[in-house]
Amino acid sequence: MSGIEHIPAWAALPVAVLLVLGASIVLVGALGLLRLPTFYQRIHGPALTVTLGAGCLLLASMVYFTAAQSRPVIHEIIIAVFILMTAPVVSMTIMRAAVYRDLRARKHEAGATAGDVYVIPEESDKGIPGQ
Repeated sequence: MSGIEHIPAWAALPVAVLLVLGASIVLVGALGLLRLPTFYQRIHGPALTVTLGAGCLLLASMVYFTAAQSRPVIHEIIIAVFILMTAPVVSMTIMRAAVYRDLRARKHEAGATAGDVYVIPEESDKGIPGQ
């Protein structure tokens, strides 16, 4: 395999742009993870940006190795499909577990009831059928 200095210019420019774009997207997601105040806000940064940032990085890898090896390289497509299928499902599962935990612990300030989708049952409602 040849080094980066032997890659043609038609491939070097898109690889560089995709690497910078992918790294920037992942950085924004990491900053969102650090800066946002609640768990429910923090989960969105990595959940959304991991997929897009990883896609850019995988596309850059595919272009680079296709140009360097003079043959199509499709291993990255399999990785991208796996990420596209698993990242949203994992994020949704983690968020549902957090909502369930907060509802069971009756944490009003945690944010599980922010969109009026979930309601924390009051102590007086326990055991009364139909309410």
